[in-house]
Order: sequence, then C-alpha cells, then structure tokens
Amino acid sequence: MNGPPNAPSPECPNCAQMRKVMADLTEEVIALREEVRELRARLNQNSSNSSKPPSSDPLWKRRPPKPPTSNRPGGQPGHPGHFRKRLPPEQVDHVVPHAPTHCEKCCAPLPATPQADDPPPRWHQVAELPERLVKITEHQAQGRHCPGCGHLTWASLPPEVAGHVLGPRLAAVLAYLTARLHVTRRGIEEWAEEVLGLPLALGTVSAYEAEMSAALEPAYRETVAAVQEAPAKNVDETGWKNSGVLIWLWVAATATAAVFRLHPDRGRRGLRAHLGCELKGVLTSDRWHAYTHLALSSWQVCWAHLQRDFQGWVDRGGEGTALGQAGLAAARDLFTLWHAFRSGKMTRSELQAGLEPLKERLRQALTEARAGPERKAARFSTRLLKIYPALWNFALCEGVEPTNNHAERMLRPGVIWRKISLGSQGAEGCRFVERMLTVVQTLRLQKRNVLDYLAQVLTNHRHGLPCPHLVPAT
Repeated sequence: MNGPPNAPSPECPNCAQMRKVMADLTEEVIALREEVRELRARLNQNSSNSSKPPSSDPLWKRRPPKPPTSNRPGGQPGHPGHFRKRLPPEQVDHVVPHAPTHCEKCCAPLPATPQADDPPPRWHQVAELPERLVKITEHQAQGRHCPGCGHLTWASLPPEVAGHVLGPRLAAVLAYLTARLHVTRRGIEEWAEEVLGLPLALGTVSAYEAEMSAALEPAYRETVAAVQEAPAKNVDETGWKNSGVLIWLWVAATATAAVFRLHPDRGRRGLRAHLGCELKGVLTSDRWHAYTHLALSSWQVCWAHLQRDFQGWVDRGGEGTALGQAGLAAARDLFTLWHAFRSGKMTRSELQAGLEPLKERLRQALTEARAGPERKAARFSTRLLKIYPALWNFALCEGVEPTNNHAERMLRPGVIWRKISLGSQGAEGCRFVERMLTVVQTLRLQKRNVLDYLAQVLTNHRHGLPCPHLVPAT
C-alpha cells in the first residue's frame, strides 16, 4: 500500500489553479456588478431622487404630466376668486360718465343729472400709458452782467441737481429692472429709448447701479444684523461667477427678511462671513459639510432633501430598498403631522407626541441598514444617526420648519439672475447684487412696495438724510 487507507488523495495542481481562477473571476464579477449598479444609479439621478435641481433634468426624464381629468381648465368650484381691484379716486385721472337718456321700459326721457334715489354708478376702469412717460426738467444756470463794473456772474446749480441726470424714481426703476426682472444693461438701454424716449448710455446705467448700491449700504448692514440675531433662519448657497471665477451666493432668510452675500468659500469660512463667527439661533439647511459643525440643538436638517435621498435608495434597488421605503414612509407621516399642526388642528405637544413612534421606526430602519451588507447604505445610515436629533428640532423650536424650502425660494431669483447675466465683473458688481437681492426679497416678504422704497433711499442719499429702515424695529 502507498499510504493510509483513509488518507485524502493529493489535489491535482490543475484543479487547484482552476479553483483559484474561478474565485478570482467570481470576485471580479461581483465587483463589476456593483460598479454597474452604481453607474446606473448615477445615470438615473434626477431632481426627485437627489439634490440635483429640476433644471438639470433632461427632457426625456422630466416629471410626467398629471393624468387628465374630466374637469374643465381654470379655477375649480370652491376656488376663491381673484377680482380686479378698483383704484381709489385719487389715482383716477379722468372720469367719463355714461348716463341713460330714455327709460328702457316706457321710453320716457330720463333726467340728465343723478337723482337722490339713484344707485351709485357701476364702474369700469381702463389703464393706458401716456405717449410720453418721462418728465424732463431743464435747469438753466443764467448769467448776469453787473451794471456797475460789467462783470459777468453765473448762477450755480444746486449740488443735488448738478450731480445727476436721472431723478431718484427713474434711477430706482432701472435698478429694479436689473435686480428683480433681470433685464441686461443693453436691454435697459433699449427699453429707455424705445419706451421712455430717453437715450441712455451703458455707462450711465452702470453709474446709477453704483449709486444705488452705495445708498443701500446702511439698509444692508441693518438687515445683516437683524438676520444674524434672529432665533430661526434658513440658510442655503449656490454658485456665482465673479469675472469668470467661481464664488458662492449665500442666503439666510427669516419670515420677514432675507440677506445675501457673495463669498469665495462654500465651507465654514463662507458661513461665518455670512452669519458671524458666533452663530445664533436655529439654522435650517441641507447636510452640506459647512453645517456639520453646528450643535445638534441649533441645526434643523431639511426633510425635503432627506425625502429625495430616500427616494434615491428606492430607485437604486438592492439592499437599500428597505431603507428607502422606511424613510419615505417616515417623511410622509411627518409632513401629515406638520400640515395638521400648521393648520391649527393640533398643538405643539400633540405634534411632539405624534412624532415619537415615527422617530423609533426610522431609527430602527437606520440601525438595520447600518449593520446590513450594503456599504453605501451603511455609511448613509451612520452619518444620519450621528446627527439624528437635528432631524426633529422643528417640533421643539418656534419658527423652525422641517424643510429648507424658504431659503430655496429666496435664492431662486439669484439663480435666474446668474443664468442671464453670467455673474458679476468685479467687487462693485458683487456688492450691487448682494444689496439689491437683500432689499428686494426683504420688501417682498414684508409686502412693501419695492419701487417706493428704492426711490426714497436715493432721495435721502442725495440729500444726506438717514437711510429709511428696511427691517422692523425689535
């Protein structure tokens, strides 16, 4: 005998090599499958399952239109009507009476003047532009010869007149067209000549932008201080260009004010430059790393971003699907409770009590995903569990909402301005953007007239008077 009867036969060298090759190929196939799944997930990203904006969605991946219904287009039954408001008598330039001459029943002649028992007239107001929209005032500095010595003396124009060729209200209109309606300087030049009949140079438009920016500087500082001290604020940022260099447009918004700042840094330096080194109040934001150093009691994580992330896990498939489904269910229940609280159907204590079982369900789902085989889901869950208390501060703090939609709405005009103008050209242009966005958005939040305020600001600036307040006194 060559060996013990039960000893294993020696392994064939070729078989061992084949098994090693098969193990290597199996490992490679698993890695390639994971890579394909990751690439497919990236390819299928859109605004509904990631932080990408809706404008980045390709046409073939835009959200499908709502299915047609049997309802007619327009306002539906029960929708509150919006009717044209009658302008007060002081804003009416002409009144044209239309009186009946004969009775429609017996054809008897009717009196030409209203009688005591006649009802008030029905009204219909028609608005029209005058042929010439601009009033031109020519200031003439006259000269006089002295009868005694013959010396010629010229009058001096007042400084507030000599330094300007546009009145404060017209200059305010030009700034408003740029900052709110996003008209380019050449567009303003064309508008002034075609609509107003007033030729303007591009340099004139730029000069009055600089004047408006200087006049708004006190109002801007006042708003910055008010927002920094506010107990609750929403914060967000987006890209901007300054002379072709990427910088960042920051916004911080409360219920009555919004302040903007352009800064070269998107991280903590930019946040501190925007809101001060000592951050006060509760900040609502996404989970960008600039905010991760905040105390969990002073940070509210945006649930709209979370909802899109959970939808991304569902769309991705695989082991993370259960996590995505649990997260979407939590978001759905959370918003149901929040809307009931906002409408006055439940108190804050009832809101907090209703969120307790939801918190536990989501925590359990995150804990299971953290221990699961899906590595990306495990990392996502680990990061979310570290900041878990910051998901629920909206239920504890007055004025804090569960989403950052307020900041995104405030930022949208800046995004449109960037896409049209392609950014700024220098520090003065950046200051104009910051101050005009701050003033316009703040006034709109307060439902105040933007043009009246801008005209008053310029009037005070030209006469050396204090700038009118932009934020209400606390």
